[in-house]
Amino acid sequence: MTEEFLSFTKQRGNDLSTPSPVYGFPGLKPGDHWCLCLSRWKEALDAGVAPPVILSATHEAALDYIPLEVFKEHAVMNG
Repeated sequence: MTEEFLSFTKQRGNDLSTPSPVYGFPGLKPGDHWCLCLSRWKEALDAGVAPPVILSATHEAALDYIPLEVFKEHAVMNG
């Protein structure tokens, strides 16, 4: 996660930074890892705030929608 992405997704109505103890959700902070749906990641990409991806944790079907080179540009070296 990045601060930019967390702010972006909160503005879109999906607050990932606020804990929700009722659901056992601790809230996310920059540097945390979290599984995102492809459509939200693409939306963030288009807005210039896509968080880094861990290529080994990214389903290969995502390549039907996003070119590998784009993922590589946003990849972290280790996860």
